[in-house]
Amino acid sequence: MNIFDIMGPVMVGPSSSHTAGAVRMGRVARHLLGCTPARAEILLHGSFAATGAGHGTDRAIVAGLLDLAPDDPAIPHSFSLASEQGMRVSIRPTELRSAHPNTAILNLTAPDGQTLSVSASSLGGGRIKVNAIDGMEASFSGDSPTLIIRNEDKPGIVSEVSWALYNRNANIATMQLYRDRRGGLAVMVIECDGDLSREVRDAISAIDGVVQCTYLNMGGV
Repeated sequence: MNIFDIMGPVMVGPSSSHTAGAVRMGRVARHLLGCTPARAEILLHGSFAATGAGHGTDRAIVAGLLDLAPDDPAIPHSFSLASEQGMRVSIRPTELRSAHPNTAILNLTAPDGQTLSVSASSLGGGRIKVNAIDGMEASFSGDSPTLIIRNEDKPGIVSEVSWALYNRNANIATMQLYRDRRGGLAVMVIECDGDLSREVRDAISAIDGVVQCTYLNMGGV
């Protein structure tokens, strides 16, 4: 436990889970998409749905999608900022089975039509967990430099990715593997100890069977 677990993050209130965590959820989704979305459908579950408007969760998620930090004083004005930037936002409640009470699903569309769906939960103290990307299971916080690799489920890809990292002196902190079915699509979530160069990412993207390699490095904010 560190001092931030006790005191909580520097943030615009009123709640670390409903506000600061919600901003981080929006920021992680925005960085995974690679740009500010043109459209955002935000589905709020549980406590987020029940008290989110009063705690500013809706505005906090939109602020994150605009890449604002949890301590940015503009967070309460995120709806008007989103409108000024041409982002269309819709927010509604949803019911999710066996989900953390502070969970949201962010269905995003980029200006070029690319889409992304992120399910994430706010765990308290500004900490979050990404649960799924485009319906595929995941589990990471965004605190560390993270690779999200979508690939064909076939032999050898995991070892090739590991070798690409090892060969360029990149150390793996955690690795998680998921797949929708045998021989279908799979996802690797790899958290690393330090920043990864463009060379490493390009080498992984060039591996036969890798469909997409997304890199997330937000410096823990």
